[in-house]
Amino acid sequence: MSALLEVKNLHSRIDEREILKGIDLTVNPGEIHIIMGPNGAGKSTLAYTLMGHEKYEVTEGEALLEGKDLLDMKVDERAKAGMFMSFQTPEVIPGITVENFLRTAKTAVTGEAQKVIPFKRELMKNMELLNMDVKYASRYLNEGFSGGEKKKNEILQMLTLQPKVAILDETDSGLDVDAIKVVADGVKAFAGENNAIIVITHYDKLLSYLNPNYVHILVDGKIVKTGGAELSKIINEKGFEEFIK
Repeated sequence: MSALLEVKNLHSRIDEREILKGIDLTVNPGEIHIIMGPNGAGKSTLAYTLMGHEKYEVTEGEALLEGKDLLDMKVDERAKAGMFMSFQTPEVIPGITVENFLRTAKTAVTGEAQKVIPFKRELMKNMELLNMDVKYASRYLNEGFSGGEKKKNEILQMLTLQPKVAILDETDSGLDVDAIKVVADGVKAFAGENNAIIVITHYDKLLSYLNPNYVHILVDGKIVKTGGAELSKIINEKGFEEFIK
C-alpha cells in the first residue's frame, strides 16, 4: 500500500526557535491517527507546517502527499491537492454566509462550479448528520456561533470538501459530551478507504468514540512513542510524565 502522507525527519522553527525536531509519520489510506502531547510539544506546529503556514520555516526533512512534494506547494495548492485543517479557534467572517463560503471553497478546491440545488441538498444532509439547525447555512460564518457550533462547522467543511488528509487540531477542546459525540459521528462519516484523518488533542475524549489505528505521543518536537488506544489510558492515569522522562 502506498502511503497517503509520508513525513520524514521534519524540522520546523519559528524565528530562531526550533519546535519540530525530527518528525517521522506515515499515514496510509483508511487510517485514523491520534497525536497527543503536553502543551508546547509541537502538535499544532506540525499541523501548521504541513498546511504551509508562513510563520513556520522548514529547516530539514520532507513531507510527501501521494508521493508529491507537499512542502514545495503553496497553501492553496495544498488544499487543492487534498489537505484540510480544522482550527482550534475558527475565524469569524461577517458578510459571508456558511453556505456561500462552503460553495466557494469547494469550487476553489475542485476547480468546478457548484450547482446551487445539488450543493444545497448535500449541505443539508451533512448538517442533519451533525445535528446542526439548517438555518445556520444562511448565517454569517461563525458570527455569534457558540464554541461547539464553530467546531461543528469545521467538521461540516471537512464533509463538504472531502479532502484526502484531514487534520483536526484540538477539535474536542471546550466541547461537552454531547457535542463531542456529534463531532465523532461526523469524523466517522467522513472516514473511508480513500482518505485519512489526523486528530491532534490533549485528551482522550474523542478516543472513546473513534477506533484509531495509531496513537502517537509527541514530546519536545519528536514522536517518542507510537501504539494503539492503550496509550491514551496510560496518559489518562499518569499524564505525560512517563513519556517526558
